[in-house]
Amino acid sequence: MHMPPDPKGLIILACLSSLHQELWKRLAPASWPLPLSALPSGTALVGGAVRDGLLGRLGEKPDLDLVVPGDGVALARQLAQELGGTAVELDRERAIGRLVLKGWTVDLARQEGSSLTADLSRRDYTVNAMALRLPIGPEALALVDPLHGLDDLQQRELRAIAEANLLDDPLRLLRGIRLAVELGFSLSEQTWEWIMRHRARLASVAGERVLAELLRLVGGVDGARGGELLQRSGLLESWSPQPAGERQPCLVTAHLTLEQARLRGLTDEEAEVALPLARLAALLDDKALSSMHASNRMRRRCRHLRRWRQRLTSLDLPQRQRGFAGLPEAEQLELHRQLAEDLPALLLELPVAVAEVALPRWRDAGDPLFHPRPPLDGQDLQKHLGLRPGPRLGLLLDHLTAARAFGRLPREDPSQETALKAAQDWLDATGGPCHD
Repeated sequence: MHMPPDPKGLIILACLSSLHQELWKRLAPASWPLPLSALPSGTALVGGAVRDGLLGRLGEKPDLDLVVPGDGVALARQLAQELGGTAVELDRERAIGRLVLKGWTVDLARQEGSSLTADLSRRDYTVNAMALRLPIGPEALALVDPLHGLDDLQQRELRAIAEANLLDDPLRLLRGIRLAVELGFSLSEQTWEWIMRHRARLASVAGERVLAELLRLVGGVDGARGGELLQRSGLLESWSPQPAGERQPCLVTAHLTLEQARLRGLTDEEAEVALPLARLAALLDDKALSSMHASNRMRRRCRHLRRWRQRLTSLDLPQRQRGFAGLPEAEQLELHRQLAEDLPALLLELPVAVAEVALPRWRDAGDPLFHPRPPLDGQDLQKHLGLRPGPRLGLLLDHLTAARAFGRLPREDPSQETALKAAQDWLDATGGPCHD
């Protein structure tokens, strides 16, 4: 999960020279994968690294975004050849290249406009529109902040630079919510108004880009707030419209918090997987995930979670309070097969008492119901009982799986003799086998 800023990390110093010195120290350029001397005159560090350095939330290897005076793609290729890294062309038209070197990612973009100030003025939010000129030593540092991003950092407010800037790339509408949540900031009133006004524009953005932002949003420490803001803004309505009757359950699910997961007994590691999946399945239907080119595995996991959430919701109250134990045996087996990885995501929305009983069983890989499997495989049954492959063999395997799952066979792996007898009894009761 993405960590929020340290409230004590923000540099609030009256003396700008002290601010520059501290920021330079936090950025630790000596640890960067390339020497500053390899960069052309006029290079500037911009965006997230500057912002996060000021907030005290830099990772061990922060992504470095550099504005350069010439072709960023050509420079990335040159540096890759000189330093032994890999160059990737990100945007030929805008001359943006990426250098991957020693586990670091360095993006190099040609300066837009006649000056660094002009370039920064074309960006999305003021806190992303600050820069440090490179390559220079700390004694000559100067924070370039034409749009007062430092003031907004101190006020913990996310403010869009201009309405037109958001419309230049409508993904910035969604990114604003993601950044506000990730940083623990409020959105300015004007920024929120622009997001609401132009929310339908998000439909024009490539689905892969939208999904990447959403995955960061729902996977964050405060993903519950992200779900709330997404619901309020209606940003996803053009991707995944929901019937009026389904909005409230989805709203509740999208707001699930870490505290709710802990209340149900999930470890933080389990919650880190379960919460983002539950939120994503609540926010997007299968059609939307397909349009965003989500992987088949992601779509399947969300589809199964939505299916069983809806099925349990349809139960009457006494059955619902029993959780999936209120379902017929065949459905319980199917549920546990489909949610073998993701049962905790379903437990987030069930009563605490149900989760307290279910979680220990789910954690037990040998539990015959929560991880159902037959006591014998199909080859054993064919060998010992003379069966042919086909639907009947599948039905027999299902019968044996259910017998083991619900205690009609020993919980621990029964002996082959016991399992074969149970299989033969079923064959006799259902008309006998079909032999070769």
